[in-house]
Amino acid sequence: MCSTDNLSLCRRLAAFCCILCSGLTVMSQNRADPQKLYDEDSFSMILLGDPQGYTKYDICQPIFELCTAWIADNVQNLNIKAVLCTGDLVEQNESIVQDDPMVNRTSREMWESASRSFARLDGKVPYIISPGNHDYGYRRSENGMTHFPEYFSFERNPCWRNVCVAAFPNRNGVISLENAIFEFDDAAWGRMLVVTTEFAPRDEVLDWVGNFISSDRYRNHRVIFMTHSFLYERTAGRTDNERYTITPRNWGKAVWEKLVSKSSNIVLVICGHKGQPGGFEDSVAYRVDRNAAGRPVHQMMFNVQMLGGGWDGNGGDGWLRILEFMPDGKTIKVRTYSPLFGISPSTRHLAYRTGSIDQFDMVVEPFGVM
Repeated sequence: MCSTDNLSLCRRLAAFCCILCSGLTVMSQNRADPQKLYDEDSFSMILLGDPQGYTKYDICQPIFELCTAWIADNVQNLNIKAVLCTGDLVEQNESIVQDDPMVNRTSREMWESASRSFARLDGKVPYIISPGNHDYGYRRSENGMTHFPEYFSFERNPCWRNVCVAAFPNRNGVISLENAIFEFDDAAWGRMLVVTTEFAPRDEVLDWVGNFISSDRYRNHRVIFMTHSFLYERTAGRTDNERYTITPRNWGKAVWEKLVSKSSNIVLVICGHKGQPGGFEDSVAYRVDRNAAGRPVHQMMFNVQMLGGGWDGNGGDGWLRILEFMPDGKTIKVRTYSPLFGISPSTRHLAYRTGSIDQFDMVVEPFGVM
């Protein structure tokens, strides 16, 4: 029981606590990097470009960790269903020699660095990675050896259990998330598949994907197909005759001919891999072509590793893409954003790129039984 004086003190303390709590609420609503969807009924997927520039040099690592921390912090208010990554998690898959001025880590340290960044998302959202050429062999995909399954085992992220519907052995005969298919559902968009494949996928991988997505159960699912090498920067031509000795293999041109053009339900292809030092036009590509069924297939390359200062820069200035799937069930709004700039009021005005190559809509034709 409070006395009269104590009661007055209690009331003042209660009022102060209310003011403090109110202030904390306001602060939480105006935190360093508030984000929202165009439409509250949308959902989103976040696209990360090749992160090797972040992991190869220890001073750059925090930028990639900031990106995944930002994603984890925005899972609810951006209604994030999945995170997509174009691969090249490391600079070299199997090396202990740091023979570049901006490489001061062994391969094991790079893999641990990439794993630590993605650990921010474990238990929060499924992330889907298409391993790249740097993730195989010793330096440049001389063979199919990779440490990817060691660091990204299926069991590490509980969010995969509810959405992963199929997987296919990698080049070493090991079941791995290198070749995997994930299913998502949305009231407006119906059921969707996200397919990821190894670098320069073998014929048997393409056959497996084609048979799976055209089966009676999945032929009416809209499909997002991911592979590391598919488009060149600027021209948006399809990759072909690349100088990697990994074999058997298929580059972008063959992947289009053998799988994508023949699959009536692939609506979007996402890749990374290519790019040159320069501006954004040297780090992205986009094109639309009709498949054999006459339906448009959107194709997007996103690899911003040179934008933080070139090959030996900071790894990409934190640029990522927000893919917002609108409630009309056909429009995907693309935004290019950097949490590195967005986290500070003094640089927030630089956090969004609004040029035609950075912010645009993709309209997907509805088909099948939704």
